[in-house]
Amino acid sequence: MGYRISHRAERVLSSVIANGGVALLLLAWHWAARGSLQGILPSPVDVFWSLVDNLQTGKFLIDTGMSLLRVLISVGAAMVIGGLLALLPFWFPILSSTVHRSIKPVVSSFPSIAWALLAAIWFGASDFSVVFVQTAILLPFCLINVGEGVRLLNRDMIEMARSFTGRGDRVLFMVILPLLSPYLLAALRAAYGIGWKIALVAELFGSTSGLGYALLRAEMFADTNTVFAVCAIVVLFGIVGDRLVIGPLEARFRGTTSL
Repeated sequence: MGYRISHRAERVLSSVIANGGVALLLLAWHWAARGSLQGILPSPVDVFWSLVDNLQTGKFLIDTGMSLLRVLISVGAAMVIGGLLALLPFWFPILSSTVHRSIKPVVSSFPSIAWALLAAIWFGASDFSVVFVQTAILLPFCLINVGEGVRLLNRDMIEMARSFTGRGDRVLFMVILPLLSPYLLAALRAAYGIGWKIALVAELFGSTSGLGYALLRAEMFADTNTVFAVCAIVVLFGIVGDRLVIGPLEARFRGTTSL
């Protein structure tokens, strides 16, 4: 009982410290905006009301929805492509050198800005251009994370599963993917967080909609409040996605793999 009380108290204290840190940061921001940086840095109150005003406009809501949709599509595409590339050496060992010594170094070191420029040249301003850029940039994060999981797979357990069934799909979905779940979730968390960071840059170069384009419009009118409001939306989506989707998935699969 004593351990549970102390553990609960530790969690409460940790939450208080974390929330207190955010409150202090907001106070410091407000103080700076009303002091030496007045006229340059908007206050949190100004940003909040700018966000409220923008959310009441159809254009801003459409831009937000488009950015969210593109991030989800690109994260899904990067997970599928990266996961399949990572599994290729497991299915076909002869391709191990191709994947790890050729493909992975190239996609990992290729400049992100180059993907954006190439997509703008090849595809113009389009939804496909933005998704292509985001997928290309997120691909190495998924490939590296899942590839490490494939390297550490328990081959004995997989062979035992194969001895019970000759169906490769059952082995894949009931043994291999559960064993890879920590690495898949790590790749998903990295791809989702980074996807929002690069979404705005990709939309600046290759789209006429989305939050990145909203930033461009704000820059044209020197609307600093809207710039911070867009950043607040991105941070909010990042936190909500991590805590309400990825976190519960991680807890569920952690319980499954520990059985």
